[in-house]
Amino acid sequence: MSGASILVYAERVGGNLSEIEKLLQGPLKDFNGIHVLPFFHPYDGDDAGFDPIDHTIVDPRLGNWSDFKRISETHELTADLIVNHASYLSPEFLDWQEKGDASEYAGMFLTYDVVFPNGGTEEGITSFYRPRPGFPFTAYNVAGKRRLVWTTFMPSQVDIDINHPAGQDYLDRILRALKSGGVKVVRLDAIGYAVKTPGTDSFMTAETLEFVKELTEKIHGYGMRVLVEVHAHYTQQLDIAPLVDLIYDFQTAPLLLHSFFNGTVDRLDNWFKIRPDNCLNVLDTHDGYGVIDGGPIGGRPGLITQDEMAFIFKKAEENTGGHSAVASVIPQWFDLPHQINATLPNILANDTAYVISRMVQFLLPGEPQVYYVGLFNGMDDQALFEKSGQGRDVNRRNYTPDEIAQALKSDVTQAIIAMARIRRSSAFKGKFSWQVLGSDKLAMSWTDASEELHFEFATTLGAPSFKLVHKSANGERVFSSAAELASF
Repeated sequence: MSGASILVYAERVGGNLSEIEKLLQGPLKDFNGIHVLPFFHPYDGDDAGFDPIDHTIVDPRLGNWSDFKRISETHELTADLIVNHASYLSPEFLDWQEKGDASEYAGMFLTYDVVFPNGGTEEGITSFYRPRPGFPFTAYNVAGKRRLVWTTFMPSQVDIDINHPAGQDYLDRILRALKSGGVKVVRLDAIGYAVKTPGTDSFMTAETLEFVKELTEKIHGYGMRVLVEVHAHYTQQLDIAPLVDLIYDFQTAPLLLHSFFNGTVDRLDNWFKIRPDNCLNVLDTHDGYGVIDGGPIGGRPGLITQDEMAFIFKKAEENTGGHSAVASVIPQWFDLPHQINATLPNILANDTAYVISRMVQFLLPGEPQVYYVGLFNGMDDQALFEKSGQGRDVNRRNYTPDEIAQALKSDVTQAIIAMARIRRSSAFKGKFSWQVLGSDKLAMSWTDASEELHFEFATTLGAPSFKLVHKSANGERVFSSAAELASF
């Protein structure tokens, strides 16, 4: 079992990579990995860096590749390969727009006719699964001719033709840059949308899985691990897990909310029975707090029902004073938001429930990763949301060094840092088990020859509680509050 990592924006944790490095060598030294969200040129485009103009260089306002190389010498570095698209301002797209078929990048960008060479029907076009309202095309002028270019996410994010040699060369150039910069884990962003297959919804199809398998082999050839990011029905997570090194566990997050809002643990128990071991264990993320991943999708029953999902959103709305309902977006293809746009401490509105959630995250098999806002026990940034109009910005606070120093004084933050220390215990080399102790009580344990960790928690409505027992050659220690846990 590996240790814990943190998930950050380079510019939102102290302002630059230098401040992050200080944290990793100081108060956050017990975390052995870091995922820095898109730091490419530019990091502040239309989609917070997920629309790179140049995916091979570090935005100079943040630092350079030598900074990342230095960080990678002491921490496992994760970076994104944005598989599905690039910016419409990228040199490749601009060159193709100017020269058309004479451009060396002709074929790199996916056009309507490549997917529908004989024309598309209304049914065929509208069947495509899309995370945003409207059609997945944008008309662009290419060498004096109007062309429909696939833009799955935003008009400024032009899709790559991953089957064309020019598209494959583009991905190879990025992988070489990541490898040279010290990246150890490549996160495949938005790969579920990368393969367009007429006659299907083109999301996580058999063709997608085959592409994931091929790309994983390529990345392994560079000596890097592969993490796949897919928000999908839990069965699709189970399908893709054997193909890669790491798959996100997006299911535990909504099941924890269900447990605390209903005073039960049965749905967690059901998930633990089938959950893959090669998970990246996450709760809150830069995209928000996912709920759809635990629910029914495409007519298939979920780990929770549609009504139970709706109840989670209702309780989150109550706990955030109504703000989560304002900030959370309902996609065109659904009648509920697919995530809660609020911070987890705001959603739970209970420090004990929050600490329990983090302990579950850290004790499950896999590799726990904590989002920086959650690490600092952050509250909703409503001012940033009002300024940008982007719902996800409530959970993307810009922390100054002084604000970080203040957050580090919190018992909750110190308890989470202690969990990173706990994760280094030799008990995690042993056997994991869990047991339902009652309708609202569950126990989780790790045991090896020299150490044992036993965690019991209750999701009792209005009165959540926990107890962690650590046994070693030095005796037995018991922790039952954030302040006590902070001293581990």
